[in-house]
Amino acid sequence: MINPFSLESKTIFVTGASSGIGKAIAIECSKMGAKVIISGRNEERLKETLSNLKGDNHEFVLADLSSKDDLIALHNRLPVLDGLVNCAGLTKVAPFAFATRESFEEVMNVNFFAPTELTRLLVKSKKISKNGSIVFISSVSGVYCSAVASSIYSSSKGAVNGLVKGVALDLAPRGIRVNSVNPGMIDTDIFSDSAITQDQLNEDMKRYPLGRYGKPEEVAYAVIYLLSDASSWTTGSNILIDGGYTLI
Repeated sequence: MINPFSLESKTIFVTGASSGIGKAIAIECSKMGAKVIISGRNEERLKETLSNLKGDNHEFVLADLSSKDDLIALHNRLPVLDGLVNCAGLTKVAPFAFATRESFEEVMNVNFFAPTELTRLLVKSKKISKNGSIVFISSVSGVYCSAVASSIYSSSKGAVNGLVKGVALDLAPRGIRVNSVNPGMIDTDIFSDSAITQDQLNEDMKRYPLGRYGKPEEVAYAVIYLLSDASSWTTGSNILIDGGYTLI
């Protein structure tokens, strides 16, 4: 049976794969038959992700994408890719009056400049194959909506979505597709060490028409669509996955 969502014979690279959405993307891509290369800053957690990948021949590369040297070394080490998933990210919360330039630069460096430069280097050196796919993990924040004290994070994600549309046009002649996925709140361990209680989270979930936060795997399924041949006529798109949050 032909499966248009299969990733058999494809080599996929996922950044930020040591936890959360990136980890789920790596695992689900491996289940679809891809050879997966993962990166992150925490070696122990990367090895844990690696141990959960289905099949053999997967690899991990320890790298801090905010480091120019690590970024260049990572680019040099990577083979030709069929798919690139820019998932590594950082958030910082501060009321705008206290959102310093240093805070903006820190978040923009990780969320925007690092994935932009990595993608540029891979494209320039022709390490993204013809008919390959590039996926950025963005957010509803800064694109469809925002929240109090979220100007820093929202700015970085708004920049990502603008980048996607411009790069999609530039790379279309090569057959390379460029898209983003824009999730609402995803149920990861982001609040595990915070002062926010489960009751507060349960109350917040009521703001979502589907009555819950998303699961990392649900973001991964959208990414698989964009990496697979099923999306061969999809580029420059910002796919919204938010449980209906932005409807109200």
